[in-house]
Amino acid sequence: MFSLDEAKKYLRVDSNDEDDIIQQELDAAESLVASVLRKDSLGEDDSPIVTVAVLYSLAYINEHREEADHHALTITLRNLLFGERDPRF
Repeated sequence: MFSLDEAKKYLRVDSNDEDDIIQQELDAAESLVASVLRKDSLGEDDSPIVTVAVLYSLAYINEHREEADHHALTITLRNLLFGERDPRF
């Protein structure tokens, strides 16, 4: 959904020192959003709310590397993406 360069620009990272970490964080953010949406992957989903959710997740994971509360992040994403979620049970 996002390239590494787009993620670095969003996070305001200029150096290449943390490229591997940021790519892993981006992959985790996209996977988490897809999971909350009950989808296998985001593919080319260009919904503005999904974009916001991925960027929010990326920023949260990047900022809270050591003490991230993934449960709280998941609850926030569920609330944010409630209208976009697949209704299957």
